[in-house]
Amino acid sequence: MLLLFDIDGTLLLRASREHAEALREALVRVYGAHVSQRVPAAGRTDTAIARDLAALAGVGAGDFDAGLCEFMAACTELYAQLCPATLAEHLAPGMRELLERLRERGDIRFSLVTGNYEAVARLKLERAGIGGFFPAGQGGFGSDAESRDLLPALARARAGDYPRERTILIGDTPLDVACARADGVRVLAVATGMYEASDLASADAVAADGWELAGVLEQALRVSA
Repeated sequence: MLLLFDIDGTLLLRASREHAEALREALVRVYGAHVSQRVPAAGRTDTAIARDLAALAGVGAGDFDAGLCEFMAACTELYAQLCPATLAEHLAPGMRELLERLRERGDIRFSLVTGNYEAVARLKLERAGIGGFFPAGQGGFGSDAESRDLLPALARARAGDYPRERTILIGDTPLDVACARADGVRVLAVATGMYEASDLASADAVAADGWELAGVLEQALRVSA
């Protein structure tokens, strides 16, 4: 079974402050865009968030696209400078234990589907002490596509064209659910982010936290066996 994990609000909680700072500073560095307003961020890709912020500062779509590669590089460079030495205290309750339990099974492949740029995502997980669960060369990231709906299929392809029926996405936002549905894969939601369980009711199942997710996921794996 291929499990596609989201990061912010799912594996890690309240670990995005420095990430947001890096994104905004990169907008200043590349586009001269100083933005004080906020835009929706939960479940979105870094590029989608940055595009909306840049537009608020008067940056046109063409100019934004022309500087996008430079922006992505600046954002990842700045995050590497700002990221705390450890993010271990931001691990969602029960998630490390869940990952360890799943690894012991021997029949699970771990991957990621996140709106973070890949270098940002990898550094977050490394500093949280769980990077070793997620091998390089796997996953779908905000650096791969601006639309999150495209990322599950990309992650499956990188895992060796993994079949939809053997894939489960795990996330914490309605957009996580939506991107799983767009690719036709099952989705389990965990209400550890900013959304309540009722907001995530369109998922195949909803858990309150990592501890409860272990039981929900065990049931899903039995159904797939």
